[in-house]
Amino acid sequence: MDAREVALLTLNACQRQGGWSDNILKKQLAQAKLDSRDGALATQLCFGVLQNQLLLDFYLSSFSNLPLKRMEGKVLQALRLGAYQMLFLTKIPHSAAVNRSVEMTRAHCKNPRAPGMVNGILRSMERNLNNLPTIPKEEPVSYLSTLYSTPEWLVKEFLLLLGEDETAKLLAANNARPPITAMVNTVKTTPQALMAALGEEGVEAELHPWLPDCLLLTKTGDLERRNAFQQGLFYVQDPASRLAVQAVGAEPGMRVLDCCAAPGGKSFACAISMNNQGQVISCDLHPHKKKLIQAGGDRLGLSIVTPMTADGKVFRPEWENAFDRVIVDAPCSGLGVIRKKPDIRYKDPAPLEDLPQVQRAILNNAARYVRPGGVLLYSTCTLLRRENEEVVRDFLSGHPGFRGEDVMFPGPVGTSHQGMMTLWPHRHGTDGFFICKLRKGEGTP
Repeated sequence: MDAREVALLTLNACQRQGGWSDNILKKQLAQAKLDSRDGALATQLCFGVLQNQLLLDFYLSSFSNLPLKRMEGKVLQALRLGAYQMLFLTKIPHSAAVNRSVEMTRAHCKNPRAPGMVNGILRSMERNLNNLPTIPKEEPVSYLSTLYSTPEWLVKEFLLLLGEDETAKLLAANNARPPITAMVNTVKTTPQALMAALGEEGVEAELHPWLPDCLLLTKTGDLERRNAFQQGLFYVQDPASRLAVQAVGAEPGMRVLDCCAAPGGKSFACAISMNNQGQVISCDLHPHKKKLIQAGGDRLGLSIVTPMTADGKVFRPEWENAFDRVIVDAPCSGLGVIRKKPDIRYKDPAPLEDLPQVQRAILNNAARYVRPGGVLLYSTCTLLRRENEEVVRDFLSGHPGFRGEDVMFPGPVGTSHQGMMTLWPHRHGTDGFFICKLRKGEGTP
């Protein structure tokens, strides 16, 4: 099995099963036992097709007599893979892209005519690469949707928030490759020492331009196999998540509760900023996530992190007024991490309508755990106001003892407004993320 076949099977499984591409791809790569170079190509092909799916389909439709929706799933994925390689990858000969798509169609598809159809469509596209059909610009929603392969409902949401020019920049950023950022475990090492250790293993690292104790990594290979990773010298986390923990202001000796913690990044960041002194209770609703958090804490040598299985909506009397800092990184639509999980954009939007109700329930419950004078942090990895500002304002209307507290963030981020800050991929180079710091009054019960 080669890189293209791994990509084909992953894309088809995502389409049929509705699973997340990163999880399915990881399983396929393990099964295929590809080397790092072919594994990287399979990942690029899979993510590239998902990032450009609507655009690829727009072009393919113009060269096909059969509507794409009537094609067998693997036939369509073979076409998308061939088209993606011709349109976006400069180092792969067009003939190789076409021939391999035809071969995979022959190997995996039931219709004996399918290989000939795939060959005909892709050859026709190849002959017309300099004369591809133009995307109609009359309607901004459909134009942006096709150009950046983002469903129209989501384009409309972003247009309301940002306007046409900035929406185009955001959608382009969502289709760009995000940097790999490593947070230095300063309990064990320093940024300079970690850079040297990674360099010995062939990983290129440089200091993040504005976030302290953060490295930008390239030529990583499989990071989990690196000695520096196994020794717990760093963990991978987006700067946006790290800024959320910075807003928390956890200090040595404090008691911190992370209500929706898995996979544990914010709990680890708190424990590191506390110099592994105090207590961090790291909760998640799903029992299997407890082992994931425990393994991460053990690897990093963070003994103050205690994972627990707990429902963030269910009150625990023993925790009332018991924590200096409480973090609610709420379940959300995830629309701020499209650049890392490109298939999020294609999920059914209907179930998202119930999320604000869940977020309010968790936030209202978590507020009872904050001691007077303590901090409640609400964050999400989405960009929708109904899951962010509107949830916070609803909470504040029912909790007059809490108030927003502004935070001065480093670099281009600036100072929050009424305790609230939204990070944008195209503005800040981070995940899309919402952070709100709320202070509980000293006299508040």
